Amino acid sequence: MATVEEEIAALREELQHHLYLYHELDRPEITDAEYDALYQRLEALEAAHPELITPDSPTQHVGFVPLEKFEKVAHQYPMLSLDNAFSAADVQAFLERAERRVGHIGGYVCELKIDGLAISLTYENGKFLRAATRGNGLVGELVSQNVLTISSIPRVLQHVPSSLRGVIEVRGEVYMPKSSFMQINERLDEEGKQPYANPRNAAAGAVRQLDPAVTASRNLEVFMYHIEPVTTVGTQAAVLPLLAEMGFRVNPHWERVEEGAGILAYLDQWQSARHELDYDTDGVVIKVDDKRLQEELGAVSHSPRWAIAYKFPPLEASTRVENITVQVGRIGTLTPVAELEPVLLAGSTIRRCTLHNEDDIRRKDIRIGDRVVIHKAGDVIPEVVRVVLDDRPPDASPWSMPDTCPSCGSHVIREAGEVAWRCINSACPAQQRERLQHAVSRSALNIEGFGPAMIERLIVKGFLANISDLFGLTREALLSIPGVKEKLADKLIRAIEDRRELDLDVLITALGIRHVGSTTAGLLASHFGTLEQFRHATREELIAIDGIGEVVGNAIAVWLEEDSSQRLLDAILSHGVRVAAGRTGEGPLHGTTWVLTGTLSMPRHDAEAAIQRLGGHTSATVSRKTTYVVAGTSPGSKLAQAERLGVRVLDETAFVQLLASPEQLSRG
Repeated sequence: MATVEEEIAALREELQHHLYLYHELDRPEITDAEYDALYQRLEALEAAHPELITPDSPTQHVGFVPLEKFEKVAHQYPMLSLDNAFSAADVQAFLERAERRVGHIGGYVCELKIDGLAISLTYENGKFLRAATRGNGLVGELVSQNVLTISSIPRVLQHVPSSLRGVIEVRGEVYMPKSSFMQINERLDEEGKQPYANPRNAAAGAVRQLDPAVTASRNLEVFMYHIEPVTTVGTQAAVLPLLAEMGFRVNPHWERVEEGAGILAYLDQWQSARHELDYDTDGVVIKVDDKRLQEELGAVSHSPRWAIAYKFPPLEASTRVENITVQVGRIGTLTPVAELEPVLLAGSTIRRCTLHNEDDIRRKDIRIGDRVVIHKAGDVIPEVVRVVLDDRPPDASPWSMPDTCPSCGSHVIREAGEVAWRCINSACPAQQRERLQHAVSRSALNIEGFGPAMIERLIVKGFLANISDLFGLTREALLSIPGVKEKLADKLIRAIEDRRELDLDVLITALGIRHVGSTTAGLLASHFGTLEQFRHATREELIAIDGIGEVVGNAIAVWLEEDSSQRLLDAILSHGVRVAAGRTGEGPLHGTTWVLTGTLSMPRHDAEAAIQRLGGHTSATVSRKTTYVVAGTSPGSKLAQAERLGVRVLDETAFVQLLASPEQLSRG
């Protein structure tokens, strides 16, 4: 009979083997339940014999102990930066320089340049030792706890060849998927906090959190692409599949090419195709394939001679700041906005650009009259990159936030620990408009036809003051609005009638409570079940709900404690609105996780709400925990990831059919 020590060793080896099969080869040999049973057996044995626990055990997850500071660590091999190429001529010059030094090269590897944070992982005899940032190239910061919260970072390597025994460094890039970036920014916006400017900043900030629990919540990913020492593997084209075989995540879009024409074709392909990916890539890294030639080519003080980074033309434009205005959001947040001289950028005309907050304006020193360079953060959101100081008007003066709300004239406040100024007058006309526009939006009631212009006209006429008034609108009232004819009035009335029966989570979302978006509304609806239970929830009940917490719970409690809030709910019900009970049971989709990708004919919010109402969970990223991926048109990288992991994929037709009969859905 095996000893306890032998059983523990065998369990660790078996679990590492199954992790490798699952994550990297996509051919699991056992079910999740069988894996969990093995894991639980190992946990029990280690709990009974703590003296046998080792750092490389699969049970030794990061303990999420906050750090006081990051230690410095010297890289065994310098992490050099790359020279840049900005044109085909620059690429050709690089190829010619390399061949002048070593003769005919015969092959290059092209890899997408991931816009993230460079990271170095050190292993000894296949076991994880530490992780460090690039730092100054010679010395970086020790971020092992944080990096190990990324599920695709292996603690123990698989199938390590004899040439890679001993100490090796594996280099790569930590990044935040675009989908995660958008989710985090939506949450920050709901909380009245400053959003991240782009996914790279978000990833870098997450890795350098002193509390690893925060890092773990940011859904980071990695792509690894390099091994030191470089001569341990013959070619870069062999390094990449070897890294995958050892258990690392490797970007699948690399290509080996023979000559310059192949490189240029690769650059042309990814110039546009990169926008379909769920991560930012700002260029292509071109490497001499043969490692012996890499060593012969060597490096200058800051960069290797055997690689170059081709940078895609930036999505940037130069324009003039004609004014800085202030918007007031539905919860009173004041957001400065640059009113720009119209400029064409990436296919669209940009006239306005958010400046986030007063601190951001001061940091960049943006003034009215300045010429500024703007780009699209994440290829989506216009953002001011920098001021062209040489073109600053002599009379341009620093800008500051007004002392009073530009809409109602009330004094504004900036609460401790927050970057945003807020108007706390709940009767502020700007907040009123924003709350109504939020209420009718797709993410809430989804009442078609009530755009900003229509909302404004109804407010001016005195027909709309809050969400309850929407349900009290009459055909006669609508016909009194200039430009509204009978056909449009009938259409708007039908749209309202279609929303007189509401799910509880939809109503809670539409109320516009601070910090409460559709996800939080779903948690509240699931917990309380009925509107009556929700409207009488106590502060203690709210804070205790898993996923709510103290900040959000307090904000909801404050809203519910206001007499005006209770009167609003009474008014909504008085107009014949019926609120369906939330699902407090498990529901037919309980335990399933869904990812939506591509363009669907139905609104994305409706699809997510349908899943959540049936007890399912929606996620922005595909993982081994994903049950189904719903793929619309132009699905991008999530579809490829689903196919790689063996996750079941549904088209929209199958999705709608299965939602109609959810009890028949297969969990496998």
